[in-house]
Amino acid sequence: MQFPIVAPAAQVATLLASLALLTGTVGCRAATGPRMTIETPAGEVVVNVELALTPAKRQRGLMFRNRLGEYEGMLFVFPDARPRSFWMKNTPVPLDIVYIGERGRIVSIAERTEPYSTRAIPSGRAAEYVLEVNGGFADRHGLRPGQAVGLPHFSAAEVH
Repeated sequence: MQFPIVAPAAQVATLLASLALLTGTVGCRAATGPRMTIETPAGEVVVNVELALTPAKRQRGLMFRNRLGEYEGMLFVFPDARPRSFWMKNTPVPLDIVYIGERGRIVSIAERTEPYSTRAIPSGRAAEYVLEVNGGFADRHGLRPGQAVGLPHFSAAEVH
């Protein structure tokens, strides 16, 4: 039996794609991307995040994504802190929306949001960052308003 000769780079790419399918990370940034931390009474929770730094990325968000890994999410970064409002239009999975103030503390959490809903989900307080994670994540990991968040590195010039 003969096996086709495959370049090592192609083998690695195939392996990584297979792992992504098996681990449910399709459509999400790999674990090697930016990470943020959340300080909870039980310890630090680390989330691999995809950054939404531009208006176009913030507008699209996690729309049309069918799955999200347990420790994966999207971090929306805004140029200023003010009351925010999100919705779930075109988003098929329930999410927890974690609003974070300019000082890196959670100001409010909307848990288990309704997929596809166009109902506004307000922050209630000024937020400069918004983290979207799987529905129920906040409860499973003990996230509460007032907890400190360690943000990933990005430059102010990247935020539009």
